[in-house]
Amino acid sequence: MNDEYYIREAIKEADKGITNKEGGPFGAIVVKNGEIIARGNNKVTSTNDPTAHAEIVAIRNACKNLNSFQLDDCVIYSSCEPCPMCLGAIYWARPSKLIFAASRNDASDAGFDDSLIYREIALAPEKRLIETKQILRDEAIIIFDKWIDSSDKTKY
Repeated sequence: MNDEYYIREAIKEADKGITNKEGGPFGAIVVKNGEIIARGNNKVTSTNDPTAHAEIVAIRNACKNLNSFQLDDCVIYSSCEPCPMCLGAIYWARPSKLIFAASRNDASDAGFDDSLIYREIALAPEKRLIETKQILRDEAIIIFDKWIDSSDKTKY
């Protein structure tokens, strides 16, 4: 099996999701050592969860199946270039590779435009469209210091 086989499996997940009316036209799979260990399709509208994108669903399933919070030596195949949220989750999961089919421009043409989010990320918090302010930083830093000083933490 090769990348084309696995990307077709991700595309099948996208098709399954829209056929079952679970969410948007997105699918993803996670592969480790040539075996599909997890699948996911967009479930935003069926679960009322704006974070239930295909890649997030697949990552959650893979981590559960591997009993790990990281996807070492795994490849994520996505039917579309991941949005900023999913890309962040992918980096946190630390797979060895990401392969996708459709582009973010293709998604935009279908009504899923992430360009606003990409622009907002680059702005200072006080310049973003959603009112954003920082308060009680000194109190929050105490928790980071506690983490730093902890000898029994699980680093990630």
